This record gives sequence, C-alpha cells and structure tokens, in this order.
Amino acid sequence: MNPWLIAAPAVAAAAAGVSAYASIHPRSELFGSHIHGTATARKLAITFDDGPNPAITPKLLDLFDKYHARATFFVIGKFVRDVPGLLQETVARGHSVGNHTETHPNLFLSSPSHIRDEIERCNDAVAKALGAPPRWFRPPFGLRNPWVLPAASRLGLQGVMWTLIPGDWSAPSAEWLIPRMQPIAHRAATHSDGKGSVTGSAPGDILCLHDGYHGHQNGDRRHTVAALEYWLPRWQDVGLEFVTIDDAVL
Repeated sequence: MNPWLIAAPAVAAAAAGVSAYASIHPRSELFGSHIHGTATARKLAITFDDGPNPAITPKLLDLFDKYHARATFFVIGKFVRDVPGLLQETVARGHSVGNHTETHPNLFLSSPSHIRDEIERCNDAVAKALGAPPRWFRPPFGLRNPWVLPAASRLGLQGVMWTLIPGDWSAPSAEWLIPRMQPIAHRAATHSDGKGSVTGSAPGDILCLHDGYHGHQNGDRRHTVAALEYWLPRWQDVGLEFVTIDDAVL
C-alpha cells in the first residue's frame, strides 16, 4: 500500500490543528503579527468589545473616571452610526477607540473582499464620528484567517488580542465573573516590590471584556460593570496602571 495514503489523514488532521490554533489562539502570529500584551507588567490595558452601548458604556465611563483609569473600546460600526455622540464622549474622556468591524461577522469564514469591506465600513463610521479613523483592530470572536490581519494592516490598523478573556458575555452574575478576573491580580503580585509598585520588564496584561452585545443594541453587561467595581480599586492597590492600547505599547 502506498504509504502516502496511510499518512494523508494524519497530515490533514495536523494541518487542521495548526489552522485552528492559528485562527483563535491570542498569541499565535501564524496569520499575522499583532499586540497581545503591554510593554511592562505595571501596565494593564482594559479593553471592551461590541459597543458603543448607551445602556452600559456611560456607566463604565463614570466608573473609570472615579479611578483615573483609561480603556480602549473596540466598536462595531453599525452601533457607532446609532450613537456617534457616545463615541465622541468616550474619546473626550480620555479613552481610545478600535475597529471591531461593521457587523461583527465570523471573519475566519469570510472572503478577502468581505473582510476588507467590514473593516473599511467600521473605519468610515469612526472617522465620521471622530474626524479620523482608529489605529487598532480586533477581529470578532478573535478569529483570524490568512487575510484578516493583512487587510487591517493595509487600512492602517494594527491587530490587538488579549492575555485574559474571562467570558463576561455569558456571566450569570458578578460573583461568577469576579474570580475569573483574578489572574490579573495574581500576575501583578508576582512582579510586586512589596511596596505597592509593580516592577520588572515582563509584559503586562490586556483584558478583553464587553460593554455591548453584537446582536443588538442595549445589551445587558451589568455584571461586567459590577466586577470592575470590585477589581479596579484592588488592581490599583497592587500598583497597576490602567492604560489605553496607545500607552500600553510605549
């Protein structure tokens, strides 16, 4: 029997595994380079996907003001068109904005032309609201294929993934979500000098949360707000600095 006939299924399975890893693992760069950590352990970049959401985003802006914290909001173009004023307020209050496509499709299954259209339309929505397109891009569901990040790069965007995604979109309660955000404090403690400062040259965390729901406007993310009300003062006490992606990569 031809040995290639025997090996072919194993080769195909291995190739499928590599493709799956490359498409979804936040640190995989097989399909293109991207940011997946901050410059130092001291810097925590809190990011939000799927807004702007008039039911939740203003609550987050008020909460972050309380702790002098800044975040990055990866927005959906169709929602930006609904509430451009909310995006303007977000930036006016010191936060950054990123592209999360026009309609939040699964880009892994999309053609190159569809990928470019989704990214370009969101860029246009942000530019109309703010006067300039964003610098950052996060693919919906974190899924990539060989054309996703190159398409974003050609439109002037750099991809951003994460180190922790605690699943807040499915959180049944804040009590369920809070312990899933514990790794941030744990990693900060490993780099603490014991005097309230985080030191060292190790990269820091990018936390992926959600201020909206991609299916419709006014999604319920109150558990995300409550979990952050718990963690922000505690993260601050261990010496973390809350930064936008713009500041995270300096």
